[in-house]
Amino acid sequence: MEGKKLNRRSIRLPGYDYSQENYYFITICSANRRCLFGKIDNCEMKLNDFGEYIKDFWLDVEKYFVNIEIDELIVMPNHLHIIIIIHDDIFRQNKESQGGETPPLRPIQIKPSIGQIIGYYKYQTTKKFSAECGFIGRKIWQRNYFEHIIRNEKSLETIRGYIMINPSTWEKDRNNPKYLQ
Repeated sequence: MEGKKLNRRSIRLPGYDYSQENYYFITICSANRRCLFGKIDNCEMKLNDFGEYIKDFWLDVEKYFVNIEIDELIVMPNHLHIIIIIHDDIFRQNKESQGGETPPLRPIQIKPSIGQIIGYYKYQTTKKFSAECGFIGRKIWQRNYFEHIIRNEKSLETIRGYIMINPSTWEKDRNNPKYLQ
């Protein structure tokens, strides 16, 4: 479709500022729901090496965007669920300090939106996966992601509970490949 711009319908809340302080529940799926990150064994998620990497990489994302915090996270065979907190703080204490002393403050370079955070995460993890696993030129992630703005404590607790029990409900999960036929 050379010269034509695709008109894709946005699934985001119109007019909402996705860089404002809040809790966000995010689901990111692998392309074509391929089970790339491990498997469920006896209602427990067993991550493979790439699954471990994509889980651990969120620590790097927190360092890169210093005004975000990861509240809860689960990596499943073909998707992940995460609660990301965006803080409005211009300055935030450095998480890496140790030894009981007051950590130095560091400036936030940018105020990222959820889209920028997810874009950075997908780009960096795809780069590593492509280089190490021979997936060069192949998609790792689906084009978009699902988000839910968490508006109250009850909703936050419900979503945290859902994330924690997700491996035990894999047999009935709509992302389970047996339901994607």
